[in-house]
Amino acid sequence: MIKRLAAFFGGEAPPEEEHSVEARHLATCVILVEAARADDNFTEDERRHILKVLRERFEMSAEEAEELLQLAIDARGESSDLFRFTREINAAYSVEEKVEILEEVWRIFYSDNELSGHEDHLAAKLRNLLNLNHPTMIEAKMRVLNEIRGNRPAD
Repeated sequence: MIKRLAAFFGGEAPPEEEHSVEARHLATCVILVEAARADDNFTEDERRHILKVLRERFEMSAEEAEELLQLAIDARGESSDLFRFTREINAAYSVEEKVEILEEVWRIFYSDNELSGHEDHLAAKLRNLLNLNHPTMIEAKMRVLNEIRGNRPAD
């Protein structure tokens, strides 16, 4: 899996490999890593949260999730922007699935009970890159805040 993913994001993948399950997983993980690093403090809590998301969302073993996380960190370090990753997400996921990813981003942002300006800026950037509208982004944010605060959404 690692060689195929590295080749894909290194620009060497054949056309039939585009939008593979592995590429979608990597792209999603890169977005989560970017969220964790937005405030320049990638904490152990954020790392554990990302690993939990990977295990649950993609039905991975702990070892597979660790491997994917490291690959995402490396892939993001080798890329100058997020476009190649969000392009993969846009091609492979529905609007609802992209909103779920954005909700995980908000959970990471609020894991320290504080939203930095860099995190807020990244949320707006991701909204644009994922082709989501502003109200959708705010609704995702509010759902996460209500969840964190233990509130139930109003009917």
